[in-house]
Amino acid sequence: MERIGVIGAGTMGHGIAQVSAMAGYSVILTDANPEVIDRGLGKIRENLDKGVARGKVDEQIRELALSKLSGGDLDAIATADLIIEAVPERLDLKRALFLQLEKKASASAIFATNTSSLSVAKIAEGLADPGRVIGTHFFNPVHIMKLLEVIVAERTHGHVLGSVQAYGERIGKEVIVVKDAPGFATSRLGVCLGMEAIRMVEQGVASPEDIDKAMVLGYRHPVGPLRLSDMVGLDVRMHIGEYLAKELGNAAFEPPALMREMVEQGKLGKKVGQGFYTW
Repeated sequence: MERIGVIGAGTMGHGIAQVSAMAGYSVILTDANPEVIDRGLGKIRENLDKGVARGKVDEQIRELALSKLSGGDLDAIATADLIIEAVPERLDLKRALFLQLEKKASASAIFATNTSSLSVAKIAEGLADPGRVIGTHFFNPVHIMKLLEVIVAERTHGHVLGSVQAYGERIGKEVIVVKDAPGFATSRLGVCLGMEAIRMVEQGVASPEDIDKAMVLGYRHPVGPLRLSDMVGLDVRMHIGEYLAKELGNAAFEPPALMREMVEQGKLGKKVGQGFYTW
């Protein structure tokens, strides 16, 4: 694989495009909104410039990455060997996107989804070859976080897994392989912890700051569960929690009343400046 297509130029999409280009892949970035493509490419340049200024990125790597990046439409994306979608977490949207791409892309192109919790098999439903679909769950910020969670559905081809593992290694990620089960490994554990932390705030057990400090200092988590919920978006985490509670039949994932109230009030976290913290 030498050509990567990334659909969705937001936070995750432009991050995936950046690390792919830094590894020497030719990368095409697209989005339903052309202005978002330009912003995404601008953010990549900004990240690379900061990396060079801090001595974290070699100037030659920055120039290589920038030379490998371009914006485009779905027709351009269809020329890629590996197509990664990073669109909103909606099953219907992801499924429709891959069905559309199947008509344009080569039969050998791999379709990867950056879903954090949805069933890879369900996303692949309706395709002539569902075995070409695999999960590639990246973490934010993509250019810093080392993990790539690869999700394998029952019908995912072995050569697809091998190709994606090689891609993950080339972009400098530690790759773990997880079965296509609700929440995979990371979301299933992380969301459960986050929901319980919110219940603790709701019950007055401790402040958000102290709950987060307990996990950072006591368990060496890099960031506390409430701050992380703010960073992901309380609305996003609420929907994932609802999905996992239903799929797993486990009330531990059910969003607490406090979380629902905050979402209704528009306190969605970092992206709006207010959640459990003021950003």
